[in-house]
Amino acid sequence: MGELTDKIKGNIDEAVGKVKQAIGGHQGDSELHDEGVAQQGKGKFEQLKGKVKGALGDDI
Repeated sequence: MGELTDKIKGNIDEAVGKVKQAIGGHQGDSELHDEGVAQQGKGKFEQLKGKVKGALGDDI
């Protein structure tokens, strides 16, 4: 169950990060843009963590 949760959280963080980047870039808000970049990176990491959990399965 942890695998699916990590992947979902990762997808959400990545999507929200992309939106923050777009809004920050459009409004000239570099702080919001940078926050979006960081959140998108966090989302990619969470997705990777979910993939690793899936690959290891019950062996961990």
